[in-house]
Amino acid sequence: MTLALLGTGIMGAAMARNWLKAGQDVRVWNRTRPSAEALAGAGAVVADSPAAAVEGADVVVTMLFDAPVVESVMTDAAPGLQPGTLWLQTSTVGADGADALGELAARLGLVYVDAPVLGTRGPAEQGRLTVLASGPTEVRERVEALVGPISAKVTWLGEAGAASRTKLVVNSWVVTSVAAAAQSVALADALGIDPKVFLSLIQGGTLDMGYVHLKAPLMIDRSYPVAFPADGAAKDAKLVGELAAGAGVDSSVIDTARALLDTAVSRGFAEADLAALYEAVRAPR
Repeated sequence: MTLALLGTGIMGAAMARNWLKAGQDVRVWNRTRPSAEALAGAGAVVADSPAAAVEGADVVVTMLFDAPVVESVMTDAAPGLQPGTLWLQTSTVGADGADALGELAARLGLVYVDAPVLGTRGPAEQGRLTVLASGPTEVRERVEALVGPISAKVTWLGEAGAASRTKLVVNSWVVTSVAAAAQSVALADALGIDPKVFLSLIQGGTLDMGYVHLKAPLMIDRSYPVAFPADGAAKDAKLVGELAAGAGVDSSVIDTARALLDTAVSRGFAEADLAALYEAVRAPR
């Protein structure tokens, strides 16, 4: 099977490597070519354009920044697409974005599966992502087999669009939890209390959370090797806030987290890890 992967950033590159290890024929394309060329040594074929990447492919996978980018790239790919091709859309694009891309798929004659993933760099590299899939039931078995090399779990959620909505519910928790951790770590530090005492006090109890033990040490060290980029988290927080407001749910908590992320991005941490929102809570260095 030939698989065309459009987007070889942190997540896309890791997914490509796992598909290659599983013996799939993988073509890759990325706006910045060097990140795609880095996969050539693992066996990927690097395409010069989206249309060249998808020509004759059995499956097209998109892992790009947001819905407008996905729409632009797939429009560029259109001359190489064949009607009936399976499109596995794994980017986080939000509810409206997922619906718009479904409409684009219909115009292009593609079989559209809305399938954002849960997980960051580590799970992606380990092939242990959680795939949230929604789309036509007749391709469910095919999709589950396809994502086997990249995932530890597949959750099927019904019609296309349901997966993107579910992804935003989860990312609401991710972003606001890290913001809360930043608040506690910063307060401890400002009061002259070792933040590690805070971590030790919650560890193993009902207040504990595994994710805080991944992100708080980065805050303590003020060093942010990227797993989930801050600019991507800010984009997701915006999508969550819009979805909440549209559903009649107060969005003030996620909006505050988004404002902190925007501040961190403005201070030069756009490509740093989400944990860098600590830099918005603490005074600049």
